[in-house]
Amino acid sequence: MKFQPNFLPLREQAQVIDRWLKTRLDTIIPELLERENFDMWIVACREYNEDPVVMSMLPATSMSSRRRAILIFAKNDDGSVDRLTLSRYGYAGFYEPVWNPDEEDQHDCLARIIKERDPQTIGINTSEIFAFGSGLAHIEYKLIADALDDEYISRFKNAERLCVGWLERRLSDEIVAYRRIVEIGHKIIAQAFSTQVIHPGITTTDDVVWWMRQTMHDMGLEAWFHPTIDIQAQGFSFTMINGDDPNERNVIMPGDLLHCDMGFYYLGLATDQQQHAYVLKPNETDAPQGLKDALKEGNRLQDIHMEAMLVGQTGNEVLKSALEKAKAENLRPQIYSHPLGYHGHAAGPTIGLWDKQESVPGNGDYELFDDTAYSVELNIIKSIPEWDGQDVRIMLEEDAVLTGGAMQWLDGRQENFYLIG
Repeated sequence: MKFQPNFLPLREQAQVIDRWLKTRLDTIIPELLERENFDMWIVACREYNEDPVVMSMLPATSMSSRRRAILIFAKNDDGSVDRLTLSRYGYAGFYEPVWNPDEEDQHDCLARIIKERDPQTIGINTSEIFAFGSGLAHIEYKLIADALDDEYISRFKNAERLCVGWLERRLSDEIVAYRRIVEIGHKIIAQAFSTQVIHPGITTTDDVVWWMRQTMHDMGLEAWFHPTIDIQAQGFSFTMINGDDPNERNVIMPGDLLHCDMGFYYLGLATDQQQHAYVLKPNETDAPQGLKDALKEGNRLQDIHMEAMLVGQTGNEVLKSALEKAKAENLRPQIYSHPLGYHGHAAGPTIGLWDKQESVPGNGDYELFDDTAYSVELNIIKSIPEWDGQDVRIMLEEDAVLTGGAMQWLDGRQENFYLIG
């Protein structure tokens, strides 16, 4: 039977998202401005060229920035923050409208507010490192700067840490909901890796990929990347860059080790998961012991990685610590984890890339904060005795949260292969 979770109707989804947004604006924004020492933060963009943070700051019924949206977060002496908007349409209950287009030019209004409040440090979204912190288009910057004199322009400061901090932080309510969202992904994978979907000798990897994609679509979930299904088998191995060989076998056969990668959005939050299945040969009741041993090593690398993810450590420090410990235990590891949240490859510290295992300059130098979510993504290589010593790569990706100073899985992890047959 096809897995059919109970999803909220769109209206109720919007109500949940808006409730979270109001709490986030009330609590996270003042904390970030204080933590990063900003007096004001300006987010400005035009319709269809939205800043990466702006849609996460608008109510659920806002489908774009509508012409030009300018949001202002202005810190008061008591630490509270006024949320202002210069927009033709306003965002009642979330921002205070302060611009009358019939009486004042939009950027003249912005300049007036800045001069009246006289902030000493003004955050604008420009960054050489994080795409999430670089959403201020050149013309938007020029229009803002042209409306001000040099004294205020000199107070502009890169707001990348505000952008990343806003996007990466998860409310306790979001974390609770995230567990169910990740469970939905696990359920889809479990059904994909079953005889309900796979008929060995007939079904292709593309068939399973499109089943996953169609299933997400039919459920009302938005895939944030096209899923993948890969095969490893005796005499048939996987590489990190594959799929370009037109002669590569894609029909699923008994004895295959299958790997999937899939992710979607629900309630504005992304999942990202990789798991494995084994296709039983006739008279087999389980996967070869060598494959099961390899999965255990993958789980051990997950443990090592999770233990290294501590508040205050940078992504590069986590990478170095985890790889050193794994290699000391004679594992053959790679780690390439990333934050998870409003985006699939989300805001926060990069912890390795599959082709950068020493460090990731810039993105990897950002530190871990509490109440943030991650896709713990990695692999180990192990030779399999039953496959004449052939190397197999166990590629795992599970979603987790750093909360209360410790990492925990949002919905467990794979410790046994799905068995097909």
